[in-house]
Amino acid sequence: MGEKSEVLLKIFGIFDITGEVIVMFVLIATVALISLIVTHNLKERPGKFQNVMEYVVEYLDGFFADILGKEKSRKYIKYLSTFFVFIILSNYSGLLPVVGVTPYLKAPTASLSVGIALGGIAFVFLQIAGLRAGVKNYFKRFVSPVFFMLPLLILDEFIKPASLALRLFGNIFGEETVTDELYNILPIGAPIVMMGLSVLFCAIQAVVFTMLVSIYLDEATEIEELPEKSRKKKIKENKKQVLK
Repeated sequence: MGEKSEVLLKIFGIFDITGEVIVMFVLIATVALISLIVTHNLKERPGKFQNVMEYVVEYLDGFFADILGKEKSRKYIKYLSTFFVFIILSNYSGLLPVVGVTPYLKAPTASLSVGIALGGIAFVFLQIAGLRAGVKNYFKRFVSPVFFMLPLLILDEFIKPASLALRLFGNIFGEETVTDELYNILPIGAPIVMMGLSVLFCAIQAVVFTMLVSIYLDEATEIEELPEKSRKKKIKENKKQVLK
């Protein structure tokens, strides 16, 4: 688990294909295949597999609705759920026997580059969502409550994705390193206990990452109180966007 990733292939002499990239491709292909199977055979009286998938979707919808409200949740659930599913599967991939014991296959979220990429995607997503919610309010929040807060609030905007990346990488890499060291010291017993805790730990990290992104999203898309007529118009526009 603690071994350095090896470059398996270079594309155009620039892009490195490492163990993390291989596992990412496998995870993405698996999720895409499952999604196609579920959506292609939707039934009014679902079977066990469809029931499980519907339960997952309903759970995520309720989770994000508690933070963002129902309208915002329905609008952004596809983006937020993608973060959650990718991170939790990446975390759990490190528990597989074939992943982590060799530098050719590694859990994606145990790599700092993957954490930085996720933080960067979250940053771009938050800026676009904020601008779409209202250009005036987007810029106004950088000078509220007073103008001289501008440098600090701009800095805070860049610290958010950095903290997301470092928190995810540090926790997952640390957990893998501890498990590896315990295996070297006490090969029987201790690693099994640690891996049992990792099942819960990996899920918590996925929840924390998406919860923080949801909170930042709620702040970025917050709009000030509007006159009654404008407020009703805004609600109608939001409902149309949700239906789309």
